[in-house]
Amino acid sequence: MPRFSAHLGYLFLDRPLVQRIDAAAACGFKAIEGRFPDVPAADYAPAVERNNLKVLGINTPSGREGEFGLGAVPGREGDWKEAFAQALDYVSGVHPRFNRAKAEGFLAKTTIRHPSRVRELSKGMVTQLHLALVMAIDARLLVLDEPTLGLDILYRKQFYDTLLNDYYDRSRTIVVATHQVEEIQNVLTDVMFIDRGRIVFDRSMEELESRYVEVTVNPEQVAAARALRPINERQVLGRSVLLFDSADRRQLAMLGDERTPSISDLFVAVMSNQAGPAQGGTR
Repeated sequence: MPRFSAHLGYLFLDRPLVQRIDAAAACGFKAIEGRFPDVPAADYAPAVERNNLKVLGINTPSGREGEFGLGAVPGREGDWKEAFAQALDYVSGVHPRFNRAKAEGFLAKTTIRHPSRVRELSKGMVTQLHLALVMAIDARLLVLDEPTLGLDILYRKQFYDTLLNDYYDRSRTIVVATHQVEEIQNVLTDVMFIDRGRIVFDRSMEELESRYVEVTVNPEQVAAARALRPINERQVLGRSVLLFDSADRRQLAMLGDERTPSISDLFVAVMSNQAGPAQGGTR
């Protein structure tokens, strides 16, 4: 992999920095990535010069010499996209908790077939590849930001089934940031709404189901329902639907049909009560 940089914060950690630089060069790397605040530059600069290596900043921004922590010298992108098998090779080399066999197993459930070039894959297939790499890492905390963006409904469902059945166990925590809340409502343990960087709602699913009730109110009971101070009201097919927080269930039962609100309906209600235009996200 001649165009990849060696991230010395992850690689060759069993040896001093100068020896890590030599090891990176011996493995064919053309650059090293990282910051070494505890080591004077004069101590490792000779090793860098001797091995004719570039030194990149950690997590170099895209468009410069590297790309979001998978740093590389210019031209890396073309090599990276030659074959997705190379992605497996790379992650195997830099992440000690990556299980290649597990990644191959996840990929076998997708429409991606060997040999495939990443540049030839659809957006949905690229998403499947990224998710397979992520789920093959043994992490105690997994954070997913819009993980199913670009996937059709079949593969979105398959992804969450795989995430729960093949990845999740009670020792792991999974945080999902998404606006497609309907497809994960039944698997969540906790819900958080964030508006302009502020947490405006934080409840367990048990608390949500016990506190919040949505009532499709009988026409003659609308005034009585409004007197109970709902947190939101909307119209559906000519009928008033009111959302209540911690209201008396016996009183609500006399007003119309009750149900637990969906997360999306609750999200709209909470955000509508925030000052200014809502720009929130659901986690």
